[in-house]
Amino acid sequence: MLLEILYASALLLWILFLVTFLTKKIYHHYVSKGIKKRVVIYYNRKIIHIFAGGLVAFLTPFIFTDVCIPFAMSIILAMVSYLPYKIGRINYWYQVPENKFDVHFCIMWGLSILLGKIIFNNWWVGVVPVLYMSVGDAVTGIVRNYMFGKRTKSWWGNLAMLAVCVPIGLTLGLKGVLAAVVASILEHYEYKWIDDNIIVPLSSFLLVSAPI
Repeated sequence: MLLEILYASALLLWILFLVTFLTKKIYHHYVSKGIKKRVVIYYNRKIIHIFAGGLVAFLTPFIFTDVCIPFAMSIILAMVSYLPYKIGRINYWYQVPENKFDVHFCIMWGLSILLGKIIFNNWWVGVVPVLYMSVGDAVTGIVRNYMFGKRTKSWWGNLAMLAVCVPIGLTLGLKGVLAAVVASILEHYEYKWIDDNIIVPLSSFLLVSAPI
């Protein structure tokens, strides 16, 4: 248990370094070169998706036995993400006032992994949907940001997501591939507060855990 707490502490420190220092440096570097602020912000969000959410999710089955530890990490990070919005002092290099979906990301990350392990005693049932959200959705955003220079929806991004998610889904067989296809389509849509950080892990979790 002590070793796993140490692992969790190290991962939290890495995430905080990435979020509070590294992405801030990236923001100021590229803004100083004339890149639009919102473009850099959304690239930073996707960097965090991959190198915080995705990397830690992938490592989780190999370094943890107690699912409560990564779940606690996700709740801590959800609070860290929400606090700047609450006090009106957002982390301007990756947050925007009208888009609090980074909080949803942290919550869904923890819930998916928690339920996968508790209900099915299978880390990957929870981790694979998180990887779709972390890595697949990040690739979608990177493609759209590169093509359009703003946060928008485009099927080109969804095709890129599909190309990333299908190989990940193969780890769970046909259900994983089906979940990858469905998640890549549903990512294109969002309704008010129900964004892709909820739709993607929720839909894929339901499919990979279905008794078929």
